[in-house]
Amino acid sequence: MKLIIAIVNDEDSIDVIDLLTEQGYRVTKLATTGGFLKSGNTTLMIGVEKDKVKEALEIVEETCKTRKQVVTNPSPFSTTSGVYVPYPVDVEVGGATIFVLDVDQFFKI
Repeated sequence: MKLIIAIVNDEDSIDVIDLLTEQGYRVTKLATTGGFLKSGNTTLMIGVEKDKVKEALEIVEETCKTRKQVVTNPSPFSTTSGVYVPYPVDVEVGGATIFVLDVDQFFKI
């Protein structure tokens, strides 16, 4: 058995969870926060048999596409002096960060 840990954008999470559950996968959803944009992410834990890993990863890959988004530059630290003028910046959001781990034992109580 394998454990897939997929960190996805909040905007993609509902679609990927729906597709995974429609295909019979059990998904546990955890609300998490990203570091760069301090934006919301969702961490999904998906327990799958070894022969189903590729199929589950394909569902995540199809759903979690990267895209450009315009965000306002975060304000600098309060130790800087002068006037701060925020300006929009194009950043790439979406996609997924995925870890696949071996599971020694699995219990459902």
